[in-house]
Amino acid sequence: MAQALARHDDDERGLAPTQGTRGDGDALARALGRRYADRITGHYTLPGREGRYAPIPDDVPAALRAALHARGIERLYSHQAQAWEAARAGEHVAVVTPTASGKSLCYTLPVVSAAMAGGAKALYLFPTKALAQDQVAELLDLNRAGELGVKAYTFDGDTPGDARQAIRLHGDIVVSNPDMLHQAILPHHTKWAQFFENLRYVVIDEIHTYRGVFGSHVANVLRRLKRVCAFYGANPQFILCSATIGNPQAHAQALIEAPVRAIVESGAPSGDKHVLLWNPPVVNADLGLRASARSQSNRIARIAIKAGLKILVFAQTRLMVEVLTKYLKDVFDHDPRKPARIRAYRGGYLPTERREAERAMRDGRIDGIVATSALELGVDIGSLDVVVLNGYPGSVAATWQRFGRAGRRQQPSLGVLVASSQPLDQYVVRHPEFFADSPPEHARIAADQPLILFDHIRCASFELPFRAGEGYGPIDPQVYLQALSETGVLHQEGERWEWIADSYPANAVSLRSVADGNFVVVDRSDGRQAIIAEVDYSAAALTLYEGAIHMIQSTPYQVEKLDWDGRKAYVTRTHVDYYTDSIDYTKLKVLERFDGAAAGLGDSHHGEVHVVRRVAGYKKIRYYTHENIGYGPVNLPDQELHTTAVWWQLPQAVLRSAFASRQDALDGFLGAGHALHVVATVAVMADARDLQKAVGNGDGAWFASADRNGRGQLRGTEGHALAPVEVQQFVPTVYLYDNFPGGVGLSEPLWTRQAELLQRAAELVQRCDCRAGCPACVGPALAADEADGAATPKALAQQVLALLCEDAEA
Repeated sequence: MAQALARHDDDERGLAPTQGTRGDGDALARALGRRYADRITGHYTLPGREGRYAPIPDDVPAALRAALHARGIERLYSHQAQAWEAARAGEHVAVVTPTASGKSLCYTLPVVSAAMAGGAKALYLFPTKALAQDQVAELLDLNRAGELGVKAYTFDGDTPGDARQAIRLHGDIVVSNPDMLHQAILPHHTKWAQFFENLRYVVIDEIHTYRGVFGSHVANVLRRLKRVCAFYGANPQFILCSATIGNPQAHAQALIEAPVRAIVESGAPSGDKHVLLWNPPVVNADLGLRASARSQSNRIARIAIKAGLKILVFAQTRLMVEVLTKYLKDVFDHDPRKPARIRAYRGGYLPTERREAERAMRDGRIDGIVATSALELGVDIGSLDVVVLNGYPGSVAATWQRFGRAGRRQQPSLGVLVASSQPLDQYVVRHPEFFADSPPEHARIAADQPLILFDHIRCASFELPFRAGEGYGPIDPQVYLQALSETGVLHQEGERWEWIADSYPANAVSLRSVADGNFVVVDRSDGRQAIIAEVDYSAAALTLYEGAIHMIQSTPYQVEKLDWDGRKAYVTRTHVDYYTDSIDYTKLKVLERFDGAAAGLGDSHHGEVHVVRRVAGYKKIRYYTHENIGYGPVNLPDQELHTTAVWWQLPQAVLRSAFASRQDALDGFLGAGHALHVVATVAVMADARDLQKAVGNGDGAWFASADRNGRGQLRGTEGHALAPVEVQQFVPTVYLYDNFPGGVGLSEPLWTRQAELLQRAAELVQRCDCRAGCPACVGPALAADEADGAATPKALAQQVLALLCEDAEA
């Protein structure tokens, strides 16, 4: 295998420009197309466009007009002028145009004009602190350019306590995020009375990020905001902005529950944009095994940097960010006497480190940055030439959003999507017409999901008493209020529901995750105690177990102790030639069946399930060769979840007649589960984190959560492998479940389209050109599977899907 990989490890000769020259995205796209034509499955060129302009409107205040001129803005793009007209007409507005098209001016003009006219306040909401700080810097620059006298402040978790009162009293524009609005502003609205009485505009940027669980929470926070505003006699106007999504107007209206005018035609000019779909070369044709996406992304990044281009590499996980950063630093930052040319950027770094990385990229001091989705949004990091995606982000919309980070100054740019071995990645690059023809996905929220609704009605009750007959959005909250009364936090006094508990409910409700409380990483090297990072609760069990290698800017630290209850991981600096990856298992148990129907010779169900996830151990993986060099145990609490799911099963008689053994049946369900998960993710345009799959025994046995490494094995209650004959009731089952307590609305459309999903999964496996099975259809197959004749993983998966399809009896 190592020899096969080496054969494909070409050098970069002939792809770099001559000494002293600087290439561009157009030249690099052509060079890669010539040299690596066998790896490129699709090459698209989006031609640049001329700008469409409009004069600065006459009713823009003279001082603001002068400030725009001082910053080189002599005219507006057409969409900016349309936004001004709609805002001045009192409409709620949604501006949905590409990255770097000047969306911020669409809300800056009406907001600053209203503030200059006297007394009008505005609240800006951004999904991240970095975006908020960028915006305040822009506002301050504009303010200085025209001496406008408008006061803009950031209000987030880093704002000092002594500054908060001044912001509440004197801020014309308060820039914050949904979390702070939820936990720090609305519960203390009496301190903000003057601000709310004069609140004229609410600006919500990057609304495409408010989808799924997070978006459902944010929609409820906005309900609470409007309720508090009404109490103070205010009815603010909303201006929303987004990168391209499939349903901009509908999504904006779902968030604010009011009619919205959508502006979707951009007037901003742009340069040519090249897009390459890149499938790593095959290293074992029989098994369909390919070189890793990691090695290909590393190669493209090296070529681009040597060609004098600025590059951003997006990785799917924090671990992969660190691994790729190390590989690039080994090439470009091996001399410690020279300034660093490569930086990593991801969540978990301290704010000062992230701001320094942003400044370094913006100032042109570094050539390459490796990041998670944290840089997908509009943080200004200057001019980029190339964006490489190490793996498909999970949606067409996110792919274009990331590609949009290059070419911000109208120069030709290049975006490369490098496919991993994951089925969804392989589906995209092997069906380039899907990527070319698919419109951006719809953003979906479920604001009335019962658990989310209950949390926010509790928070709203703390903020203001509910009155008899008062609605909450389209919901009658009386049932929820009665339930809260029974738990002793509310008391009904006449026609009012009064909060009587000592608790502070918003503090216990996280908008972004199932559980609250981030873990801090404490460095104890050389006897010191310094916090160097933080990790969210959902990722802690997978990354901070004792023995884990936790990397920061590619520097390895070993976790010596994990204080789970205290939310602290103690680490020390180490020097090792490997990184670690967790091994986890999942168990599902059916609690209640809502619906059931025949599925070919089997059946399908929709209902409530109990999910338990256990991290049982970890493996050590050597750098560069990526061989397993050891294992270690992990002892952490199980993570439990009640949610909704759809699932498919076949009866015992059919299994006995169709398969030679229980092992064959189980392997068939494993492959079918892979295929069903990939087509389901595409069908409902789900965020991959929100929709999970599990394949196991119907009686609740454990099964490995990770993709198959050979034949599947059922597991007992302690996670130990069981021979199939030890399982009393053998009912192999494919589950697709919402990865959120109570579900977030994904299982319902999957249930209604279950026959279509089965058919599309069968087509996916059938059309795959591998022989025994591969990551693009049923997951990786081992060489031993080649000798099984008809009982290959691919054939077994096809058999399961054929039996489950509606026309199986034909």
